[in-house]
Amino acid sequence: MALVKKGSRLITVDGLTYRWRVRGRPTYAQGLCERPLAVAVEQVGRKGSVLLVSMPQEHPGNWIGGSAVPVLPSTVAAIVRTALAEGWQATPSRTAFLMTVPRGR
Repeated sequence: MALVKKGSRLITVDGLTYRWRVRGRPTYAQGLCERPLAVAVEQVGRKGSVLLVSMPQEHPGNWIGGSAVPVLPSTVAAIVRTALAEGWQATPSRTAFLMTVPRGR
């Protein structure tokens, strides 16, 4: 699985470059604030496992006016470090590494 380059951003964490992306338009469930915002991260230049992160906030494009907090690069860097500590390896595999960020973090 690979991330779409359009709409993605690059970030360097501990000397390695990653690409991260938030879906531009919310899914139906995200639009209704039934599902949280999701962020996808992959290491640049390697075909490997994608990190899928469920964030503790609503998608900014939700339809019912739920509180939307932007995802900052510093937050993504902290998420990548945490995922690596929890065992995520950006190596080829068939499954994505799923992670949930708790509220208040």
